Amino acid sequence: MLRIALDAMGADNGVTPVLDGLISALSAKDFKVFLIGDENPIKACLDSKNLDSKLLNNIEIIHTDDYIKMTESASNATRRSETSIFKAIELVKDDLADACVSAGHSGATMSLATLKIGRISGVLRPAICTCMPTITENKSLILDAGANTDCKPEFLVHFAIMGYEYAKCVLGYENPRVGLLSNGEEDSKGNELTKQTFKMLKDFEFFKGNVEGSDIFNGSVDVIVCDGFMGNLVLKASEGVASSIGRILKDEAKKSFKRMFGFFLIKPALRALKMKMDYAEYGGAPLLGIKKPVIISHGKSNARAIECALYQAMRAYETKICDRITEAFMALEGSSLDSNVG
Repeated sequence: MLRIALDAMGADNGVTPVLDGLISALSAKDFKVFLIGDENPIKACLDSKNLDSKLLNNIEIIHTDDYIKMTESASNATRRSETSIFKAIELVKDDLADACVSAGHSGATMSLATLKIGRISGVLRPAICTCMPTITENKSLILDAGANTDCKPEFLVHFAIMGYEYAKCVLGYENPRVGLLSNGEEDSKGNELTKQTFKMLKDFEFFKGNVEGSDIFNGSVDVIVCDGFMGNLVLKASEGVASSIGRILKDEAKKSFKRMFGFFLIKPALRALKMKMDYAEYGGAPLLGIKKPVIISHGKSNARAIECALYQAMRAYETKICDRITEAFMALEGSSLDSNVG
């Protein structure tokens, strides 16, 4: 049976959405979960749900009341072995759990996963891989979305390889197309980082060249590669735009009866749009380049986001994405391209 270590602490809204999401996932899928956190609020919440014994048998609580707060430095994570995320990562490291999910301190999760579980051989830096909505049926991927703010061209080449493998293996895209985020599609566009990266990526068959911000959403490519600073800005800006559009539409609808009537007519379409834009439907962001699946969820994750993050961890494990990335880098080793990126 698949085993997942779930960090119950550190999320913006406490343990309740974490447990609600877990219960929904356990009701749909058969897996075992190690629930790491303060057993007092956890047990109180579980007791209030009147869960059946079969479901409860798949939950093992590992008590700790320490966790890395969002305001703390990620460097604290390695020095405090009693925190929830430390214990969760340790379970994966020791092969007691197959994957880890956390909506707590993302920096702490990245640091501990890299240090304890370790990077895949050949990977210079792990990357956060985030799904984005497009006008097509397929999602697009952005990486890095925040793990590495200062990057070398070699890092971006590795992000491209990992993104390609994730899109093909986990999302099921037959021939994923990879683009390099720049300020124009022309080969000569970009800053020094993107220009050097372009030269290294141009020999890969999956590489389609430079892309602009609009290409993230129009489906012209499947994977968009950039440094973590730019990727995180794109991610936060997109979340802000999606939220603002919904607010603007509601405010405009209230200005007249005619607008309100029109708003109700298109409400089903708006509901579908909201679902497509909702980060909760994507669950979390896998940390690619680590030897085992680690999913980083948004700090403000609701129950649906946690549920989807657990599904994402299952899918990563079942598709053996870490093994696929390992194989890709083994194939790269010793090639002429490897000498360029090493």
